Amino acid sequence: MSDLTLRGGLGSHVEAEIDVKRSRFLCSLVRIDTEDAARAAIDEARKKHWGARHHCSAFVIGPWGTPDQVRRSNDDGEPSGTAGRPMLEALSGRGLVDCLAVVTRYFGGTLLGAGGLVRAYSDAVTTTIDRAQSLGALVERERRELFTLTLPHTDAGRIEAELRQRGVLILGTDYGQDAVLHIADDDAERLAAIVAHVTAGSEHLESLGHEWVDVEPA
Repeated sequence: MSDLTLRGGLGSHVEAEIDVKRSRFLCSLVRIDTEDAARAAIDEARKKHWGARHHCSAFVIGPWGTPDQVRRSNDDGEPSGTAGRPMLEALSGRGLVDCLAVVTRYFGGTLLGAGGLVRAYSDAVTTTIDRAQSLGALVERERRELFTLTLPHTDAGRIEAELRQRGVLILGTDYGQDAVLHIADDDAERLAAIVAHVTAGSEHLESLGHEWVDVEPA
């Protein structure tokens, strides 16, 4: 299963709501990269929905399968294990990384019991992930080798367009004395051959190591 995150960079978000026996569960899925960013987003939910008693949360930072991945959850006053943990399992089950889920609950007057709370908090997160999927708001995260390609301004637009047409991932372009394309790829030999072809062998790639980047699903 691929690692997925929200398109649009840090702070991008998708929201959805479910009703369970007149209790409202409002979920916000937010792109984050640090625990401080997660806490700030949770505080924002508290301020926005100040009348609600519970603002339960779960987040995953870093790729799956890496030893330094961070996973946290919080029940925020709900019975232990009925909110944060099922929310975290919902994120994990769908391969979400670098994302926070915060679910605000407005009590509807009917007790749901432990099992009902587990289902409601889990369903609130999966419903929001489904909405993000339907909106095309999810992208894959992959480890790619990073490169720069320095070009004369007169050639940069044409070469960038030709690279994109051949499926090369361009992360961005810096414009100074020259134009510098920032490229991420998983096949250095293939990329070098493409660059040699579109530049007639006049330009060379510089490798900058590896990084996790957003990649459109195939």
